[in-house]
Amino acid sequence: MATPIRTSHAGSLPRTKELIAATAARKENPQDVPGYEALLRDSVIDLVKRQKDLGISIPNDGEYGHAMANEIDYGAWWHYVFARTGGLELTGAELWEQPAVRSEPGNIKLTSFGDRRDRRLFEDAYTDPNSGITTGPPAQFPAATGPISYTGQEQVQRDIANVKAGLEAAGYAISDGYLNSLAPGSAARIENKHYASEEEFIWAWADVLREEYLAITEAGLTVQIDDPSIAENWDQINPEPTVEEYRAFTQIRIEALNHALRGIPEEQVRFHTCWGSWHGPHVTDLPFADIVDLVLQINAAGYTFEAANVRHEHEWRIWEDTTLPEGKHIIPGIVSHATNVVEHPELVADRIERFARLVGPENVVASTDCGLGGRIHPQIAHAKLETLVAGAELASTRF
Repeated sequence: MATPIRTSHAGSLPRTKELIAATAARKENPQDVPGYEALLRDSVIDLVKRQKDLGISIPNDGEYGHAMANEIDYGAWWHYVFARTGGLELTGAELWEQPAVRSEPGNIKLTSFGDRRDRRLFEDAYTDPNSGITTGPPAQFPAATGPISYTGQEQVQRDIANVKAGLEAAGYAISDGYLNSLAPGSAARIENKHYASEEEFIWAWADVLREEYLAITEAGLTVQIDDPSIAENWDQINPEPTVEEYRAFTQIRIEALNHALRGIPEEQVRFHTCWGSWHGPHVTDLPFADIVDLVLQINAAGYTFEAANVRHEHEWRIWEDTTLPEGKHIIPGIVSHATNVVEHPELVADRIERFARLVGPENVVASTDCGLGGRIHPQIAHAKLETLVAGAELASTRF
């Protein structure tokens, strides 16, 4: 009997035009959009049903509760949390205009987003609007000007209620569903004007975000921790650090996250990392082999990472030498968010099979590299999920 390969995705799915328009209007004046909450709820219910119809095994709300007011948006997974956190103030500085910071041996620091090493190496391409590189529209980011606190209780309960309604209507079990939430390390990449050190700021975020993790898991859902920073930070340090320095820098973020997850059953946690989802060269990305053991330290049952991205597809081989701990599973990206080409089901099956033969088909959930929402056209996103499921069905016949 064939071992069925389960399917999922990284979280964000394309919003409807109606939801994007309503969200944009709410940014100007929430009172001008009567019926928004009902529209959001109905949109989530419809989306979960569409995932069921496609054959997705492990669905979510498409991150619809994380406000996206533009069809192209690379940051909703991240900046949603700032509206749920006290102690922050908008600084007026756009993300790409932050001043550059330089590191010293033994004291590595994040530089500005506009001063990434990949961006410097391909500066002409990054600044050419016709190059095909996409990073999304500029966005203002806040600074911490006082003690931070979680204020998103109402929003997260709304997200929970909406996805539960969708799961029940589509015939999923509540335990099949998940909601995305930000990691302390990624949250702490904004400017800190209050805490005495970067480490203190990260641990403060761990206490804040724990409230969201608890709300999601106590509702019977799985929480997906989104933390591109674990891999992506490497490109954002100038000059390039040693791998040993970077691992020590990252270890603090791992420990803070595990602190935030304390007591939460691992089977209700999955962890996502990537090398940043912008469409660019990525030649300064850190090899996954340099941090995979750190990722496996995180108190989660599942680990989702980019594996269809052409800069990282070859890294499936690290599982020849990396032992997946008992009771854990991997959720590799099998279709990419970074190309409009829809992968053939045979290619999808081949990619799945590589992982399944190394860690066991029961320990593989076929997924997307990153969120599809805000990055590719909805029609193409739908086709990619269709081919993901078709390829998983084909791969299942091979075991």
